[in-house]
Amino acid sequence: MNSSITPKLNILKTETSRVKEVDFDNLVFGSTFTDHMFECDFINGEWQNPTIRPYGNLSISPGAKVFHYGQAVFEGMKAYKDEDGKVWLFRPQQNFERINKSAKRLAIPEFPRDIFFEALTTLVRMDKEWIQPGLGNSLYIRPFVMATQVGVSASPSTEYKFMILAAPAQAYYTGDVRVVIADHYSRAANGGVGAAKAAGNYGAQFYPTNLAREKGFHQVIWTDDSEHKYLEEAGTMNVFFRVNDTLITAPVSDRILDGVTRKSVIDIAKHNNIDVEVRPVLVSEIVEAAKDGSLKEIFGAGTAAVISPVSAIGHKEHVYELTKPEDSYSARFKKDLMSIQHNITEDPFGWRFEVK
Repeated sequence: MNSSITPKLNILKTETSRVKEVDFDNLVFGSTFTDHMFECDFINGEWQNPTIRPYGNLSISPGAKVFHYGQAVFEGMKAYKDEDGKVWLFRPQQNFERINKSAKRLAIPEFPRDIFFEALTTLVRMDKEWIQPGLGNSLYIRPFVMATQVGVSASPSTEYKFMILAAPAQAYYTGDVRVVIADHYSRAANGGVGAAKAAGNYGAQFYPTNLAREKGFHQVIWTDDSEHKYLEEAGTMNVFFRVNDTLITAPVSDRILDGVTRKSVIDIAKHNNIDVEVRPVLVSEIVEAAKDGSLKEIFGAGTAAVISPVSAIGHKEHVYELTKPEDSYSARFKKDLMSIQHNITEDPFGWRFEVK
């Protein structure tokens, strides 16, 4: 390995890239990683030794607190390459702020902004050959932090490891999804960690999602934890409802993640003079809208999926099929978002961040 030092960042470059071994037309999401990764350790009360090195396995004690008390949070973001070969990030400041918000909720020390952005942009620049141009192609970027102190006492760790991985990606969902409304299990509770991207949030979703899949659905639309009266999120995405020509979504709360794509959809809708209501959404009103035909669309929004239209919703023993309208909001928002992300159109919001 060749090594060099920047003022803040230690860089160890791989001797041989693996990029030519990758079949970019047949990627399994999040399973093929680029040549390099970033890591930085929190020891003795400070973040130290920020390093980019060749992607590889870690050596970690089975007594590390992450395995016993779940102190781990993460982010999901993407880099894109336009037709001129320029590389762009999409609203990275939002992801930086959110991972520190998540960290604070789990008693994890916040990560410095200057190191985060230097590591992020350097890693993307070093592995830019892994980013394929074209709509739907991207580099999925996974910053995360975990507790590494050895010990099984029930207390916050005093040591942590912050890392950034990168994986070439295509579209996350390839078609419309069928969802079922939860009436027993919950994703999060008031006062809990639903608003944080905590690793355990997602592990707890797997079992009820498996039950939904056994019934022919792809995902669950989660409801509130107390009465299951209000619709909140769809699987790993924020969820939107179009009733007639009004776009409706739930407000963020202790239970609902403040999604970057969610905020972007709301801004794009308002920019296009579409009526937007951010308010609690009753299960009963959406079911009634499905019955009377005023429910035109449901779609999920998230970094991995971008926009995922819903083709059917299940509630109790009933299934309501949805036909995508010709003036589909979900199709419009996906096109607008991806055109901004890939530098195809103007960016009236200032969301693009060029990696030079």
